[in-house]
Amino acid sequence: MITNKNCIIRLSRYKNALYRLQALGFVKVFSDNLADAVGVTASQVRKDFSIFGISGNKKGGYQIDLLLEKLNNILGKDRLQKVIVVGGGHIGSALMRYRGFEKEGIKIIAGFDIDPAKINRSNPVPILPLEEARIFIKTNGIRIAILAVPDIAAQQALDLICAAGIKGVLNFAPLRLKAPESCIVNYVNLEIELENLIYFVNVAEKTE
Repeated sequence: MITNKNCIIRLSRYKNALYRLQALGFVKVFSDNLADAVGVTASQVRKDFSIFGISGNKKGGYQIDLLLEKLNNILGKDRLQKVIVVGGGHIGSALMRYRGFEKEGIKIIAGFDIDPAKINRSNPVPILPLEEARIFIKTNGIRIAILAVPDIAAQQALDLICAAGIKGVLNFAPLRLKAPESCIVNYVNLEIELENLIYFVNVAEKTE
């Protein structure tokens, strides 16, 4: 099922809101509660859920534990997702050190780089030579990769990992890449995000 990207983003936000409500002791939730928590309308919540056949009770709402189970299944959180990082620079290293992914069922299991000085097989997340990536991806059944390499190396690195079987890439290089139809590439451009934020802060200050 191909679904609107914004809908999937909202499902992730619903899931996070449900975990917060569950931690506060709630057992049931209504679409109005989720709408307020995420910043959408209650009808949007119900519409998003209906796409995946999720229905609640008009009087009883949704059972939080059952709803979380369904959302985690839809979002692929019902099993551990193994991920690799290509690029052992500042961004790549920070991602490999971050432990918050694991509580979401995401585990970075290796990094890869072409710089011999960055190779470290004894790290908690080992950093391996890039030429070993193809065999590692195939042997471990890796489907997802994070690309955190310089612009000049991004397309070549993408070609290599896609040919090895990677199906989804989160790309931090600030340029658009050509990927095969079998691979989905999402882009994270921190510079553009900061520029946008600065612009809107400046506009808000001028209207005060």
